[in-house]
Amino acid sequence: MRVAVLVLLLGMLAFGTALAGPRSEAGTQAVAVPDSFVRGVGLGLFATDPDWDYGPLVAEIRARGATDVLLVVNAYQSTRFASDIALRPGSSPSESNVARTLRQVRQAGMRAALMPVVRLETRTPHEWRGVIAPADGLDAWFAAYRRFVMPLARAAQTEGAVRFVVGSELSSLEMYQERWEDLIAEVRTTFDGALTYSANWDHADEVPFWDSLDEVGLTAYFPLAMGTARDVSSPAQLARAWETPRAQIEALRARVGKPVLVTEVGYVSQPNASARPWDDASGGVVDLRAQQQLYRGFCDAFAETPGVSGFYVWNWFGVGGPRDRGFTPRGKPAATELTRCFSRDWAARKTSGNRS
Repeated sequence: MRVAVLVLLLGMLAFGTALAGPRSEAGTQAVAVPDSFVRGVGLGLFATDPDWDYGPLVAEIRARGATDVLLVVNAYQSTRFASDIALRPGSSPSESNVARTLRQVRQAGMRAALMPVVRLETRTPHEWRGVIAPADGLDAWFAAYRRFVMPLARAAQTEGAVRFVVGSELSSLEMYQERWEDLIAEVRTTFDGALTYSANWDHADEVPFWDSLDEVGLTAYFPLAMGTARDVSSPAQLARAWETPRAQIEALRARVGKPVLVTEVGYVSQPNASARPWDDASGGVVDLRAQQQLYRGFCDAFAETPGVSGFYVWNWFGVGGPRDRGFTPRGKPAATELTRCFSRDWAARKTSGNRS
């Protein structure tokens, strides 16, 4: 067994591991997933300097009590109709920096995961990666995507990551089950850890290749209000707002029969964050209290949701501070709220309800 695999196994044992899972229906070997609740933070490697040192941010995340960090690497294609996926200077990290940051996460005593993301260089306000439609065919697009993903899977293996996310919110391409199963099988030849896919919150039921993966992954940008965050400001209001999304997640877990991992949950520091939690481009005024309350409501709700195996907060990268209206919790009351959230006894969550 290679040294990298031994390092991976030792890192997983430090937090506790589950027994190896059965073969999936797609014929690939399902692997063990970390069995302690993921209290994680996403860290986008988005600095303009491809070799910028993310070590101080990793230390900040650890100081908040997180157990896991999800590193996010962006590649770009020119339009939603293109297949020219590539790392972009000034927006993507170097391969050596990805490896270094994975090491920094593990050296800080946390588990590392890695997620590749495709973004569009040119788009209209309503275009995003969820509507990609490659004009030169699926062969060209998936070949370009493999060239992006496979080096990251190798880095994740070498540096002892416990989880690799094979894709993120590529809703229009999810129907091509055989393409994804081929890619997942290829990643398994390189990466020995748990594999998941990050589905958009409103499309997770449509993903046809969950059986090929070890976990069901989804973002949790569920709209909680029709108006502003103040419409759901009290704990009771937030609890009611989360009832339907929680039921949907539990039903998905029961149907697929695999753990559900929240790959992204986040809120901008703006009044509209409860109604449009994914929207960081509306230019609203700064509302730090709304962000804090929404994180509290999320943590309260998921302390009551036994089907969820953990979550990653989106996203620690950014300057932060009291004037920042974006996603990052850095330097905001939301960071203190996350410390409280991470320190909960998640092992004592209720096990009643829709658990099968």
